Amino acid sequence: ELQQKVEETEVLKMELQMLETERVRLSLVEEKLLDVLQLLQQLRGLNISKRALGKILLSTLESCCDPQPGKAQLLEVLDTLQQELAACELLHKQPLEQTQSQQSLSNPLVISC
Repeated sequence: ELQQKVEETEVLKMELQMLETERVRLSLVEEKLLDVLQLLQQLRGLNISKRALGKILLSTLESCCDPQPGKAQLLEVLDTLQQELAACELLHKQPLEQTQSQQSLSNPLVISC
């Protein structure tokens, strides 16, 4: 009986570790998603064309082609999309005052669970 309890405890420890790992992964995905949404919102405010946004998105998806999509690929796609959006020329052409005022605003993209 004692051996069974020890085994159950080990199984529970492993499950807890897996849950913690998944929680961290989801937290990273949420952060990346927030970054992407903020960049999209900034670009929307700059009236970027739908065609230009579409090209950025398609370029991102093509660069992240993986025959076996999964959890790791999701983070890779979000990371690449965030980099592509951040590199958009329109964001770098903003006047300094506009950029600073946008950064000083509170984050309207809060995700609550």
